[in-house]
Amino acid sequence: MSEAEFEVLDELYFVMSFGQLSSVVEMDDGMLKETLEGLLKKGWVECFTSPNDTAGVQPVHFEKEYAKYYYLATKAGLLAHNSNL
Repeated sequence: MSEAEFEVLDELYFVMSFGQLSSVVEMDDGMLKETLEGLLKKGWVECFTSPNDTAGVQPVHFEKEYAKYYYLATKAGLLAHNSNL
């Protein structure tokens, strides 16, 4: 797990918008987008269209709409994060 992945997962124990996440992690938005995309592909993060969604969505248009989504670490992501401590 990369340092960037660890930092993002450390914040995603609760649902956060891209904007909220961007304001607390120490990386630029391009790097954050790239990190989230990698975490989504690994199945370590879920993506939602609103903070009240109960089912994650497959971000079909991630490249264009990543900043509109909300993110949450999955069980697998939390396990990977905690085993990296």
